[in-house]
Amino acid sequence: MITAAPQRYIYRWNRQGRKGQACIVLARGKMNSICVRFDDGYTMVTSGNAIRRAPE
Repeated sequence: MITAAPQRYIYRWNRQGRKGQACIVLARGKMNSICVRFDDGYTMVTSGNAIRRAPE
């Protein structure tokens, strides 16, 4: 089985001091909600509009 590395995203909104930090998406829900985890282990549920793909 081939598993790909999780896609990296950049958090764009200024919520809880996280603007500009890298994160990965753990789950996607209804109504454009997502669960993201940041590099320091902090997890939050937010809008899908709050993230953009990180440049490679």
